[in-house]
Amino acid sequence: MKAMAVYTPAPIETDPLRAIELPDPEPGPHEILVRIKTCGVCRTDLHVAEGDLPPRHPRIVPGHEIVGAVERCGPGCTRFTVAGTRVGVAWLRETCGQCAYCRRGRENLCLGARFTGYDHDGGYAEFVVVREDFAYAIPDGLGDEAAAPLLCAGIIGFRAIKRAEIRPGATVGLYGFGGSAHIAIQVLKHWRCRVFVMSRGGRHQELAEALGADWIGPADAPPPHKLDAAILFAPAGELVPPALEALDRGGILAVAGIYLSPVPELDYERHLFYERELRSVTANTRADGEEFLKIAAEIPVRTHTLGMRLDEANRALNMLKHDELKGAAVLHVG
Repeated sequence: MKAMAVYTPAPIETDPLRAIELPDPEPGPHEILVRIKTCGVCRTDLHVAEGDLPPRHPRIVPGHEIVGAVERCGPGCTRFTVAGTRVGVAWLRETCGQCAYCRRGRENLCLGARFTGYDHDGGYAEFVVVREDFAYAIPDGLGDEAAAPLLCAGIIGFRAIKRAEIRPGATVGLYGFGGSAHIAIQVLKHWRCRVFVMSRGGRHQELAEALGADWIGPADAPPPHKLDAAILFAPAGELVPPALEALDRGGILAVAGIYLSPVPELDYERHLFYERELRSVTANTRADGEEFLKIAAEIPVRTHTLGMRLDEANRALNMLKHDELKGAAVLHVG
């Protein structure tokens, strides 16, 4: 099969992804082989390509916003047994199912968790294998390109909404406005929230305005009113202090990225007193994914995407790094 792989992480400007041929993967017990149609381009893929996430293998195929069709089932499969069934594959690929975190419904914290496009080859390829219990059914009405960003950008944004304990009608701040935020705002506006967007870059601000943001300003600007909650989507630790300072009493800031640059020193009274909270977001549970995809189909969420070829993966990640995307890039594979 054709694939784009990282052997030696390096700045994306040097094109670290290489076009290669690999044997088609074989599904093991309780696994399905998925013929990939589209794969979204996520900032986590950029961190894998550039080495912000330390390599775990000599060679890895990135990509974890995968939409495809069941090609073949391994022994023991019972969930997706009909060839051609549309499925999605996301970042969380498997957990142990036995540890205290898994038993408490917090499988995203499992010490044995493994991830698509990091521990196992991902979606920048023609095929992928995954345990059938970690695949998602793609709702009818969501096209292959439109659905791809939902598998990570959408699910993680929704997990961040839950971590920030956002309720309908709340006043919410979004710091950074890329692939994940442009999906999250649609959920928040569906819930009649007042949404303030703090973001650099004209493209991001234009998209925020088109999607109904109530106020838009520079990335570190104070919003016009105190926030009940905020989500930091940008991987910029320097935005943590101003975001905390913008919170109302009892407000929560959720950091949605898997990677964050260093956070400056915090002042307890300015940034955390009055029970303001700073929370991280670590992957997601399958329950988060199932809940979000149901909501996304009901709203319905509309993703803003740029379709690109598989061999343009380096270019897509370069555009992502330099804020040249209005929404999300999606690689067309099959």
